[in-house]
Amino acid sequence: MRKITQFLTLVFVLVFGAVAQAADGPATATVRQANDTLHSLLRRKVTPGSPEEKQQASQVTAKLQNFLDVDELGRRAMRDQWSKLKPAQQAEFSKLLREIVEGHYLRALRSELDYDVAYLGEKPHGDEASVSTELRVTRKGKKQVISVDYTLRHDKGAWRVFDIVTDGVGLVENYRAQFNQVIAKEGVEGLLTRMRKKSLGAS
Repeated sequence: MRKITQFLTLVFVLVFGAVAQAADGPATATVRQANDTLHSLLRRKVTPGSPEEKQQASQVTAKLQNFLDVDELGRRAMRDQWSKLKPAQQAEFSKLLREIVEGHYLRALRSELDYDVAYLGEKPHGDEASVSTELRVTRKGKKQVISVDYTLRHDKGAWRVFDIVTDGVGLVENYRAQFNQVIAKEGVEGLLTRMRKKSLGAS
């Protein structure tokens, strides 16, 4: 599976803080709180390979697990195939996807880019909500604006993100296309084999 660049964009949102432009709704407050917590964690300078770095990575991972609903992301991405998987396959798929996603996050957190984030508003949809943001990016002296929309679901008293749409391209849709393509050629076991290899590379 290809590396998903818009997922890394979400990481940079979390790392580099935000500029508020609209009153926070509950879903927006969740995104902002994750931003603030992760930014605080990542400001701590740690020595590569040290116990402090491992502790920092563990804290970041724990925060990401609370913030990002990878299980829901995976179920929606596997909408066309989920019911065909055996329970053991579903469990392994969810575990591997979580490891891959978290691995991408942790690698991306080491990147250094100049970002400001503007919160533009929140739209509720029953037990779901979308939060619109803009990333004002400076790369090699050039300024860019990237739209990033979070889709959250309210479950068990908390809001969690299950999709991120960057300049019109969403994680769920992108993953679904990739998963369906692999399954069509190699079956479910072929997909899981690829994910096992990807998980090892992401760790």
